[in-house]
Amino acid sequence: MAFKIENTEPQKSSDKSFDGGIESILKKEIEIFGKSFGSKKKQYFYQELAVLLKAGVSLKDGLGLISESMKKKNDKERIESVLSDLIQGASFSDSLKKTGQFSEYEIQSLKIGEETGNIDRICDELGVYYARKNEQNRVIVAALTYPAIVLCTAMLVVVFMLTYVVPMFEDIFRQNNMELPFLTQVVVKLSYLLKAFGFYLLLVFLGLLVSVKFFANNPLYKRVVHKVLLKTPLIGPFVSKVYMAQFIQAVALLTASKVPMLTSIEMVSEMIGFIPLQESLERIKRSIVLGSSLSESMKGDALFDNRIISLVKVAEETNQTEYVFRQLNEQFSQELLTQSKTLSTVMEPLIILIVGGLVAVLLVAMYLPMFQLSSVIG
Repeated sequence: MAFKIENTEPQKSSDKSFDGGIESILKKEIEIFGKSFGSKKKQYFYQELAVLLKAGVSLKDGLGLISESMKKKNDKERIESVLSDLIQGASFSDSLKKTGQFSEYEIQSLKIGEETGNIDRICDELGVYYARKNEQNRVIVAALTYPAIVLCTAMLVVVFMLTYVVPMFEDIFRQNNMELPFLTQVVVKLSYLLKAFGFYLLLVFLGLLVSVKFFANNPLYKRVVHKVLLKTPLIGPFVSKVYMAQFIQAVALLTASKVPMLTSIEMVSEMIGFIPLQESLERIKRSIVLGSSLSESMKGDALFDNRIISLVKVAEETNQTEYVFRQLNEQFSQELLTQSKTLSTVMEPLIILIVGGLVAVLLVAMYLPMFQLSSVIG
């Protein structure tokens, strides 16, 4: 997405006659055939709109320029509908909301920006938010891609050996009436089972994939999966760090938009679909309603470490909530990048050892009888 501003006439960015919208994007990041307005598109949209507004271009003209620069028909129509609503007198936040592609925290932040005349700053903050969110996603993908490829390759190798290699050896052993070692007997039985039920196992696997998609939004299913993820060695701490980084980043954005803390927690709870964090935020919200401070409400929750609680307490005492959450956001972003590299470094040799062990067991199981056969022949 790119735009040109050479032929635009600067106008006052605080012109209140321009209101409009798009709505909740974060609710659905990816849709089939690319119809959604995902995180990457939002990043460019907010960044370019912020640049135009700071350059003195009006909101209407800015949206027009962005719409002209878009190549995909769906995106172009979406921005044009927002621009149309603006022209008819709607506010920018309400216009975005009507598109169904923007989350509540985005809408509320932009609404506050309109009321305070800081819409350019809010767009800039949202652009930074999505830039970091996209970077976090890239880090996660980079950390897990190699292990996933190695595991899939290992599964294919094991299936191939059990289906084709083991039966060949088993025929040789049978022809020589050899008594097979226990390990070889186990591998041969696994080969029989795979040949007899392999097709059904494939159907079960495909059924699990379909069920995962089907139950993706089921609260009970999500709760079980997320709890298991948290307790998984290596993966659990990393997943926890990812969602805590998203939580801190969202709160930093909302506090910069002057959203009250209780409202911020409610919005973040709706925005982040991680059940353990949602449950923690619900407990924190109830505690705040009863009169406790945010730092006191966080105590005793495993997701919030002492560092976060201490800094939040300092923020409350010094009235520097926005600054403290910004600093926490920077720290967690760097820590997440470092931890992802560490996770990738640790998992790569671990998975190679597991794959090597599986192949070694199959080879040993097949060659043990071969040693016996050679001694008999000798």
